[in-house]
Amino acid sequence: MNKKSGFAAYTTTTFLIGLGFFTMGLMDPLYDTYVPVFLSDFVESKALIGSIMTLDNVFALFLIPIFSALSDRTRTRIGRRMPYIIVTLPLSALLFAAIPFSAARTLLALIVILFVLNMAKQAARGPVVALMPDIIPGVYRSEANGVINTMGGVAAIVGTLVLSPLMDVSIQLPLIGDTRRKLPFLIAGLLVIIATLLLFLFVKERSRSQKSDADDKTEPLLTSLKLVFGSKDRSAMWILISIFLWFLGYQGLLPFVGLYTRDVLGSSEGIAGLSAGMVAVAYAVFAIPSGIVAHKIGRKRTIRIALIVVAGLTMLIFFHQPVVSALGLSQQMALLTFWALLFIFGIFWVAVITNSFPMLWQMASFANMGIYTGLYYFFSQGAAIVAPPITGALIDLAGYRAIFLYCAVMMLAAFLIMGLVSGGEPDEKSKVADTAEA
Repeated sequence: MNKKSGFAAYTTTTFLIGLGFFTMGLMDPLYDTYVPVFLSDFVESKALIGSIMTLDNVFALFLIPIFSALSDRTRTRIGRRMPYIIVTLPLSALLFAAIPFSAARTLLALIVILFVLNMAKQAARGPVVALMPDIIPGVYRSEANGVINTMGGVAAIVGTLVLSPLMDVSIQLPLIGDTRRKLPFLIAGLLVIIATLLLFLFVKERSRSQKSDADDKTEPLLTSLKLVFGSKDRSAMWILISIFLWFLGYQGLLPFVGLYTRDVLGSSEGIAGLSAGMVAVAYAVFAIPSGIVAHKIGRKRTIRIALIVVAGLTMLIFFHQPVVSALGLSQQMALLTFWALLFIFGIFWVAVITNSFPMLWQMASFANMGIYTGLYYFFSQGAAIVAPPITGALIDLAGYRAIFLYCAVMMLAAFLIMGLVSGGEPDEKSKVADTAEA
């Protein structure tokens, strides 16, 4: 029996589970920052680039719910999530490392690699995310989500602040050739394989023999959907709509931040990756505190405060470039002030992300945890499909700055919808049996 009490009893396990999030946090920022750069070598239209960038989200829309639900029903000696994780994550790593090599050849080669990569990566995401609520009791999930988001944030820092500058490094290596534009992807792929191996070795799901009969009963997909959309309490539905709205804003911004930094603020490609890095640093530093704050003042209140602040910050960024030009500030000062705003953006954005998933999980049961996880990604990735073509078209019509105004509007809309939510707080009785042993 573990003598530790409260969340402390689950801290080590949570950090180990966070290795799965580390892999996603490492790949996603590099993908979002530099795939548009690679595409811009072949394609001029930002709307078309935005459309191609939705490829991963199209796969996520279908594959995350499917593989989350499949893993709900999987029973093996190594658990129900792990069989999917140990196959799809290493495959994702190899394909991720191949991106710059395909980009050096043809547009078709690049798109083929992106196509297969996103199939593997999105098939992994649902089981990776559902692993945490399987093991951590409902009352501690905001804190646990803060820990694993910190792991993802640390990975994003490694990708954006450490690996991104290596895009500009040009040396000759055996087999690789010229390393320019390649090193970040190669190193990231290796780190993903190492993290997956550690996750498999040190995180032990309950085996089939350890599960009770109650645990083996899984709810049909349609039954779970009726619970969300057909019950008198519509809190889960309002959360999902809010998720859709705030991801419309964020995912409309994300693919173009690197291009904005390069094309508007005049940075190099390696330095452009630091823009996403500012968000990642804040994400890593403030993920755990945001979970603790939500435990004290409530998840809903924390999220709504954060949404208002994020909306205000994106409005400030909308005016940033004209103000910098009017004041005659140097390029260095323009970059520093832009990064400062993005850092503050990251502080409050992580408060939204850290606490929204636990609110939804609080309304789920052990039997349909994967399905609720899939619904989260269905709505978030659905927004990610719609948003980049919209913001790409806005850039073509009105310039880069329009995407910041667009983001502010989406965050305000999400704030209003979140006001309708009445459940999902950490002090409420969870439907999920505490499956972890203290």
